[in-house]
Amino acid sequence: MRVTVERDELLTALHRVQGIVEKRNTMPNLANVLLEAKPEGLDISATDLELGMRGLYKATVEEPGSVTFSARKLYEILKEINDSEIAMTVTDDCLVTIKTVRGEFKVVGLPSKDFPPLPAIERDGLIPLPGVGLLQLIRKTLFAVGDNDTRYVLNGLLIVVTNAGETPIIRLVGTDGHRLALAEQKLGTDAKTSREQEEKVIVPKKAANEIRRLLEEGGDEPMIGFTKNMLIFRKSGLVLTSRLMEGNYPNYQQVIPKPSNKKITVNRDDIEGALRRVSVLSQNKSYAVKLTFSKKTITLFSSHPDMGEAQEEIPASFNGEEFSAGFNARYLLDVLGVMESETVVFNMEASLSPCLIREMDNPLFQAVVMPVKV
Repeated sequence: MRVTVERDELLTALHRVQGIVEKRNTMPNLANVLLEAKPEGLDISATDLELGMRGLYKATVEEPGSVTFSARKLYEILKEINDSEIAMTVTDDCLVTIKTVRGEFKVVGLPSKDFPPLPAIERDGLIPLPGVGLLQLIRKTLFAVGDNDTRYVLNGLLIVVTNAGETPIIRLVGTDGHRLALAEQKLGTDAKTSREQEEKVIVPKKAANEIRRLLEEGGDEPMIGFTKNMLIFRKSGLVLTSRLMEGNYPNYQQVIPKPSNKKITVNRDDIEGALRRVSVLSQNKSYAVKLTFSKKTITLFSSHPDMGEAQEEIPASFNGEEFSAGFNARYLLDVLGVMESETVVFNMEASLSPCLIREMDNPLFQAVVMPVKV
C-alpha cells in the first residue's frame, strides 16, 4: 500500500474517530483505525463493536492496500508534523512508514482481515433532516441523559419519529429520573416514511455525542434511519452506525405536568447568574439552593455548614401564593444553559411538585426538574 494524503484531511479523519476507538484495549484492533487505500481515495473506519464510523477522504493512491494501527499514535504523530502532505507506505508484514521532509516514522500495524467488519448500509429508508435543527434537538436533551444509571435505558436518548398527520415530527427525550428534557421539530413532508405511524428507538449516549460532534462541523444536511437494532447516520460522505438499546423507555408524557395557572416568569440571564453565584456556597454533593417565589421576586438561598451562606433576590412575576422549593442548582443551570429565549416560565403547584420549565417563545421545548428537600 502506498498513498499520499493531505495532513489536515487525515488529521480531521482521526480526530473524528478518537471518541469511538476502544481505549481499554480488550481487543487490540478496537484501539486501531482501519485504513483502506482504494482508487477513489482513502477509506478510514473505526469501531468499538457498538458504534462504528466510516468515511472516504481525498488521497492519491499509488498502490491499493489496507492496514490497521493505533488511532491514538497516528493522531499524535500527525499533530506534531508540519508537512502539508503525508506519504504512507505499508509492507506485507504490516509495517507502516510515514515519511516527512526531515525524517520518517515506522509503526507496527495489524492485518486488516482481523478488523471487525462494519455493517453494509443502504440509503433506502433514511430520513433527510435539517442539520442545524437536529443539532439543537440533541443539545437541548442530551444533558438530561443518565450516566451509568442502574436503569439501563436511562443511559440512552429516546428518538421518536411520528408519521401521523400531514407533517412528520421528530422528538428527542432525555431523562435520568431527576430531570427530563423534551425537544421536537417538524420535518419536511419528504421525510414521511411508509413505516408505522410512530417509531421509537433508544440511542446510546456515546452515539448521540458523536452525532452532535459531526453536526457541529457543518457541511451537508444529514440523513438518519433505523433498522430493527441499528441507527444509521449519514453526512458529508460519512456513515455512523450504532447498536440501539433494548428495553422499554419510561412513559415520559406522564412525567411532564400540564402547564397550570401558577406561573413564574423570570429573565433567563437573571436567574442563571443568581444560581451560579448562590450555589457557590451550597453543599458540594447536592448543590441544593432554596428558591422562594413571591409576587414580584425570586429569593435564592444556600448554606454550607463549614463555609457560610448566600442569598440573592431577583425580579420576577408570580400569580400565586408565596412558597419555597429546593433544587439541585446544577440541574436548573443545565436547563437554562440550552435555552435561547430571554424569558423563562416556571410552572409549579407546590414545594415538592415537579417543576415544568419552558421558554416563553418556544413551545417545542420543555424540561422538568424534580425538587429536593432543603
